[in-house]
Amino acid sequence: MKEGTHPQYKETVIKCVCGATYKTRSTKENIHVDICSACHPFYTGKQKLVDTAGMVEKFQKRLSKKTGEEKKVKGKKAKAAAKEKKVEKAKKEKKAAAETEKQTS
Repeated sequence: MKEGTHPQYKETVIKCVCGATYKTRSTKENIHVDICSACHPFYTGKQKLVDTAGMVEKFQKRLSKKTGEEKKVKGKKAKAAAKEKKVEKAKKEKKAAAETEKQTS
């Protein structure tokens, strides 16, 4: 093998923003990372939201609106359901009218 073609493989320290440090071996020295297994939400189970110009609040606001309301159904099924509701409403009205007529006579 040729000499000098491979980089030096030496001991290094990986430092995270949260303060965790790991000693390992690498071709680079003193590696700095933004997130590690000690602070990553997947491993910790804690949710950590990075808000970009209020986008998280905007999403949560939209989500809360949708969970409070029922989703609207479109198409043939919706038309059939609406027609069925009208028929049931008409039956109830006829029944109520018949009962009031019986009570008055």
